[in-house]
Amino acid sequence: MLIKRGKKPYQSKPPLLLALDQGGHSTRAIVFDLTGEVVARTRVKVGISIPRSGWVEQDAGELAASLTEVLDQTARLLGPDVSRLSAAGLATQRSNVVCWHRETGDALTSAISWQDRRASPWIRQFAPWSDQVHQITGLYLSAHYGAGKLRWCLDRSAAVKRALQKGTLACGPLASFLAWRLLGSRPYLVDPANAARTLLWSLQRKDWDPQLLDMFAVPRQLLPRCVESDYPFGEIMVGDRPVKLRCLTGDQSAALFVAGPPEPARALINLGTGAFVQRATGERVLYVPGLLSGIALHTATSTTYTLEGTVNGAGSALDWLQARQPGLDLLANLDSWLNEVVAPPLFLNGIAGLGAPWWLADFKSRFIGGGRSRDRAVAVIESIVFLLTVNLQRMAVLEPPLHSIIVTGGLAVLDGLCQKLADLNEVQVIRPAECEATARGLAWLLGERRRPWEPKNAALFDPRDGGTLQDRFRHWQHAMERAMVSAG
Repeated sequence: MLIKRGKKPYQSKPPLLLALDQGGHSTRAIVFDLTGEVVARTRVKVGISIPRSGWVEQDAGELAASLTEVLDQTARLLGPDVSRLSAAGLATQRSNVVCWHRETGDALTSAISWQDRRASPWIRQFAPWSDQVHQITGLYLSAHYGAGKLRWCLDRSAAVKRALQKGTLACGPLASFLAWRLLGSRPYLVDPANAARTLLWSLQRKDWDPQLLDMFAVPRQLLPRCVESDYPFGEIMVGDRPVKLRCLTGDQSAALFVAGPPEPARALINLGTGAFVQRATGERVLYVPGLLSGIALHTATSTTYTLEGTVNGAGSALDWLQARQPGLDLLANLDSWLNEVVAPPLFLNGIAGLGAPWWLADFKSRFIGGGRSRDRAVAVIESIVFLLTVNLQRMAVLEPPLHSIIVTGGLAVLDGLCQKLADLNEVQVIRPAECEATARGLAWLLGERRRPWEPKNAALFDPRDGGTLQDRFRHWQHAMERAMVSAG
């Protein structure tokens, strides 16, 4: 709630920070003060389309329009206090790509989602170079990343081919398209976190890699210029107030800073459509088999690299199950079911492809064992916990040892999920009262970046005896190993 005295806001009021978070199901604008408290928030839903199996798209024009709408709503909410906005940042879905007209800004393709796997057959031809690609990019060969999607557009889209022929084609990460549409200066730029999810960007060089551009046949001149995370990108309009856009980054990259500077002994898990587990590795690029090496932040003075595990089937796995049981509201009942169901079946979760640490684009999801709807729903939640735990175990090579996990995102509201995560990993799980990790982390990056923003009023889940859960985890691991041998 905004508090004013008289007709004018106090002139001495401190500045405010605007975090824009363009996600898979909605676009959010959240205004924070310099201590991390939320002052105002707005949200606009956006659509998602699955035109055929393995394809996931969003309307790029709708995504751009949703940003304009949340900015207009924010201006109305703030009223005269809009003048206090000192800086804005934009975080977007990583690995999403768009092609657009360089002069008009019209989208020539849909925004092809990070979940999209249409390029899987094409990407397989590069398997002999998998290790080399991983050393350069920190990524594994996967159709989830940008290179295959961009190549698909260049090969299959008539509008893209015409623009290429006329010299008016622009293409790259979704972040670049949205910045181009949002800012009057029409910058053709990309930040490290989003560029790093294309399979075309070198972690060490912090720029497009000529060898990979040649390998995947993506012309360098088509791609935006790489700049630092905190670059003067231009100005956005919030009502009639111009506000400097000072940070462009990826959603999970911003989330890493939800409590301020990431602690080496703490993991962050963000539970949305997918689930992403990260640990910061500081100024070092570290490589661990099956995990992703990434970059969360690069400025003139510092760089923060990460190890990351990706679970594709988190919220999307619940959506998959919900579609098979339309008469039952799974999410509304899950917390009670997680307390009541003691012997659920096992769920081998390959929804949207099996991510880290196995990287199988085509893996058949299945239940092992019977049960009612509630049992299957609990099995899906446990599969998410199991997949995250496998990735956390791979990260155990890091020093110092893990002492806690921060959980954020939509599925973090489930007490039972948080408790199972604590029990299985034998560390404390912390759920902040403010679960919008991407926006909060982005706001911290926009601020002074000197003091931590430790979670206030956080729910704490201390590990309990997880003997039966540990047993199910071991059975699930054996079942996954057998299934992968069959799939291979």
